[in-house]
Amino acid sequence: MSVDDLNRPLGYAPAAPKEAPPARERDIAWGALALSGIGVIAASLVVFYIVTDRVAPPSVPALAANVDYAPPRRISVPDFPSVASSSGDEDTFVSVSPGVRILSSAADQDSNIKIIRRNGAEGAEPIVIRVPQETRAQAALAPAPDARLLASGPHGPLPRIARDGARPADIYARPAGLDARLPPGAPRLAIVVNGMGINPQASAQAVKSLPPAVTLAYSPYAPRVDDQAEQARLAGHELLVQVPMEGFAPSQELGARGLMAGASRERNRDALDWHMSRFQGYVGLTNYLGGRFMASTSALMPLLQNVAERGLVFFDDGTARQSLTSALALATGAPSLRADLAIEATSPEGVDAALRRLEILAREKGMAIGVAPAVPAHIDRIARFAQGLEARGIALVPLSALFPAPARTVAR
Repeated sequence: MSVDDLNRPLGYAPAAPKEAPPARERDIAWGALALSGIGVIAASLVVFYIVTDRVAPPSVPALAANVDYAPPRRISVPDFPSVASSSGDEDTFVSVSPGVRILSSAADQDSNIKIIRRNGAEGAEPIVIRVPQETRAQAALAPAPDARLLASGPHGPLPRIARDGARPADIYARPAGLDARLPPGAPRLAIVVNGMGINPQASAQAVKSLPPAVTLAYSPYAPRVDDQAEQARLAGHELLVQVPMEGFAPSQELGARGLMAGASRERNRDALDWHMSRFQGYVGLTNYLGGRFMASTSALMPLLQNVAERGLVFFDDGTARQSLTSALALATGAPSLRADLAIEATSPEGVDAALRRLEILAREKGMAIGVAPAVPAHIDRIARFAQGLEARGIALVPLSALFPAPARTVAR
């Protein structure tokens, strides 16, 4: 018996050993294997780049901006400092801060859009987005709340100016993207719908049917107002807080926390803090009633000082004829605007007539602001009116777009 017979199981005959391939064939085989491995790694890196390039972490804010394709000029993008655009014959270039996520359905589908990160994605240089002239960016509001813009208050979080100078009025504003079909210097028109939230069903319908450029003012007394306001922002609407203020009629209901002309400064400040903490993501305040309150320097001055200190804006709905808002806003530095027309008609025909008057005012003055209640009859007529505005040469813009440029500049 041989040694081989002792070392193999009974009945098992191993296969004859294969001959080693020649050296040249062996080298080719190893080379092919190495190339295939490199290909897998490269493909993985490409997938990783695409995923990390298109999907930003939740903490990275979204660029909320429409690219303005009007003739070359600086445009204001409220979400980030020092954002400018230059528009040429074919392309538009927008410079934004590093780490910004671009929300654009066109960017996901159109390979002509170029996103160039100077010195890499983590570099200090800005991102440059090259957008073909025929493509428009999709606007989205910046996420709210932004932790930089929150301060602790006695009743909940309050808005504040960030350490870098960013203001809620800028960060939470809706960008005013003008249609390329509009001529340069086209009249601009803003509509504010107030009384939002009190009737949740009607308010939800308003959010759904009104163009996103319509600004919505929510009552702090509304049920689940934080949830309602969040849904409105997700739909693209810019928001205001509608603060109840004392009117001239004693029967007017202001709720337990209405601001009173004869109340102490501390009491009104506490009530205002409560109203401002009900929800987040608004650009400013507006009045509910307020004929007596807004005619009192001692009552209105502290409110406007608060507005300025917190980086907000104030919108006077125009119903208080003796309002001192314009004069006191200049003294306090609070950005303010006053409505040109209150749409108070009760019939559809009356609402249509008021809207036509608002359009005439926009053409005459170059800009106009209308305010309307959140009732179904008004909402329906406003939605119909807004559909044809651009075809008639009028730009429908959010309220914040009508504030003077200094009021919309974010400090570094």
